[in-house]
Amino acid sequence: MITHDQYLATRRFGALDGVRAIAAVLVVVFHYGGPNWVRANGWIGVHLFFVLSGFLITTLALREEARNGRVSLAEFYIRRAFRILPVYYVVIGVVVVFAYFRGMGLRHSGIIEALPWNVAFVGEYHQMALFGQAWTLGVEQKFYLVWPLLAFGVGALGFVKRLSLSVGLVALMLALIPFMPYAGAYSPILIGCTLAIVLHHRKGFAALRVFTHPAVGLVVAAALVAVQTMFGEIAELLSDEGGSITGTIYILLAALLVPSLVAGGGPLAWFLSLKPMRFIGERSYSLYLMQGVVAVAIAGAIPQFAPHRTLTAVAVTIVGLLGADLLYRWVELPMIDVGRRIIARRRAKKAEPVAEVAEPALVSA
Repeated sequence: MITHDQYLATRRFGALDGVRAIAAVLVVVFHYGGPNWVRANGWIGVHLFFVLSGFLITTLALREEARNGRVSLAEFYIRRAFRILPVYYVVIGVVVVFAYFRGMGLRHSGIIEALPWNVAFVGEYHQMALFGQAWTLGVEQKFYLVWPLLAFGVGALGFVKRLSLSVGLVALMLALIPFMPYAGAYSPILIGCTLAIVLHHRKGFAALRVFTHPAVGLVVAAALVAVQTMFGEIAELLSDEGGSITGTIYILLAALLVPSLVAGGGPLAWFLSLKPMRFIGERSYSLYLMQGVVAVAIAGAIPQFAPHRTLTAVAVTIVGLLGADLLYRWVELPMIDVGRRIIARRRAKKAEPVAEVAEPALVSA
């Protein structure tokens, strides 16, 4: 098991790329795998994405605060914008062009009507043909806008206040499920935030340190798989109509699995860190966005892939990964680099007045 200092010194959590890979493939299987994959409950892969998003974003912010004394919200939003927006809008363009040339009828298919909603990242309230899965990006974007302001933009919050904020927001989102559409989608992100806050604090890390052990990670992973494959039966046993309680149990298990993965070591972390898993994980965002248009294109070219079945899910995953790789290399990475250069220029400009004042003192000395 790693120490708290070793955890804070770890700069990359490679195994989490493997979790992203599994989450993306689960969603594809859910959409295109057919009845043979019903028990896989692939829709739950979205919750894995959400937990990781909350954990990683909050961990990066906490470490920046510890390093610099504060979190630069401007830099945060620049990084998020250049990471999320370019490929998102490129895929929207691909969807519109593809639908037009395929003769779907942009108005008849509802694409024109839904387009402004999806451009504005409120697609969860008006989903678009071939792009319906993008509702999750609407949820995440609003999280990115609000959470940093609450947790890092109102002055330095102590561990207890920040933890109380995240736990209170989780409880609020769960309570709002019967009244507000998609409120429950924010709870897994906030549970990921809560995990990050606890692990960053020395005493919090000590409380969860047992979960960094590889053997404990395997037990948690087994429980996670059991809930996933028997979701309906567990919900029925708990009289959990709608599955919110069972879903929360699943999300908590996903969060408790993370410590063993970020610690590294053990067969599970090793497997999830393999190059093929990391390859898929790094391209999971584009794969997730591209799956709808890829599925229709494949079915149009090869009618045998029109029915939803295992072979269709495999084909969509493979072809989707090829397209995702192009987007990753030609859009995601270059635009992330643009964001980094903008941040570097902002920092250089801020440093210029300091250099001008410091120089005379250095000469006089």
